[in-house]
Amino acid sequence: MTVTMPPSPFLTGLMTPVTDERDDRDLTVTGEVPAGLHGMFVRNGPNPQFAPRGKYHPFDGDGMVHAVYFEDGGVRYRNRWVESKGLLAERARGRALYGGLAEFAIPEPDVAAEGGMIKNTSNTHTVRHANRILSLMEACPPTMLSRELETLGECDFDGRLVGSFTAHPKIDPVSGEMLFFGYSPFPPYLRYHVVDASGVLVHSADIDIPNAVMIHDFAVTEKHVVFLDSPALFDAESMMSGGPMMRWAPDQGTRLGVMPRRGNNADIRWYDVDNQYIVHFFNAWDEDGRVEVRAPRFSHMPGGFEFDEPTGKEAPVPWSWSIDLAANTVRAEQTDDRGGEFPRVNDDLATRPTRYLYNCMARTWEFEFEFHGVVKYDTQTGNATECFYADSEVSGEHAFAPDPNGTAEDDGWLLTLVTDRATDCTDLAILDARDVAAGPVARVHIPRRVPIGFHANWFAEAV
Repeated sequence: MTVTMPPSPFLTGLMTPVTDERDDRDLTVTGEVPAGLHGMFVRNGPNPQFAPRGKYHPFDGDGMVHAVYFEDGGVRYRNRWVESKGLLAERARGRALYGGLAEFAIPEPDVAAEGGMIKNTSNTHTVRHANRILSLMEACPPTMLSRELETLGECDFDGRLVGSFTAHPKIDPVSGEMLFFGYSPFPPYLRYHVVDASGVLVHSADIDIPNAVMIHDFAVTEKHVVFLDSPALFDAESMMSGGPMMRWAPDQGTRLGVMPRRGNNADIRWYDVDNQYIVHFFNAWDEDGRVEVRAPRFSHMPGGFEFDEPTGKEAPVPWSWSIDLAANTVRAEQTDDRGGEFPRVNDDLATRPTRYLYNCMARTWEFEFEFHGVVKYDTQTGNATECFYADSEVSGEHAFAPDPNGTAEDDGWLLTLVTDRATDCTDLAILDARDVAAGPVARVHIPRRVPIGFHANWFAEAV
């Protein structure tokens, strides 16, 4: 099916949606795929099936998951739309039925009854926990997928989940717990949850914050969770009149909240900090009575919610926060001047101290969803090593795939999709995480262009 899209930069060029679902086997590889790679690389992102009703932001697009499978000595590719109730309602009518972030619209009653008041685009991230693959967006419940990316329906944890589910849950590699939160434009504005290793939701707590705030990510340590309460406010009046959902209100101030992992609102401690916005965190950990947090930091909320064009000019740079729980103080400092986002670590050390941090970089920060390379930070030595791809190439988030036979923190590989503007083709690039500067050790050639998207992940599987 061919759909004519409006001339938005979010719907043209490397973000032009693809219109088909494919299965391609025996992919060609340049270089040699490391023997330790056995599993699936997944990348979620927006791929609207129908032309939008009005102004378009990538957060509005229908989720499409692209997967590259390493199995039985071969490599294959598969992509599928996440078939939400909202998308199925649109397919039945042959057109877009929902508004979006830049131009909200209340759906017709029959559409709301069939597909929900808010469309579950499920376009942001994909995680695996307790034998479930969950496709995520932060305004709705998770959507379960099969290993072959077939949609299995929404997950409400046997009715225990009330409200939304962040696109960035944290999975403790030791306890097996999954910790997450949901935010809402209506009270309670913030709700926190814990799911045990078997997939049962075992703890929930409402957190009192004064405003409806967009909280995209949070940080988790072995003992604590950390929330950023910033002045990125929902504007209900604007939203209901068809305007943008969000506004930046710096007079409201910014706080960091620290709470025990099984705590509730009475246990949270708030610390005032300079106005800032954090989209994603590298990691956090407990150390000598302090909570250590690492993340790229914006001085304000990135743009893009008011117009269907990129507006981000400020590149976020890495910062550290050291929260002394005994002294009740926060020490914050910038740790590097390289602009970048989509930060990652070896997830086998999530919630614990990490020596190595990985961050996507752009040569220029003109388009907030486009990267051109990756930097590896060694926090012990202070050294940083970079890899930039060819001038004509655009890369995405780098997922860390641990070497199953490795012992060091950086024993493993970084996997990312790289698209060449000149050829309109996409490769899955594989870098040795121990030697990022050497560039890819292998490239898997995908026989199609994969549109620029959001988050990537690696799901290891036993041989």
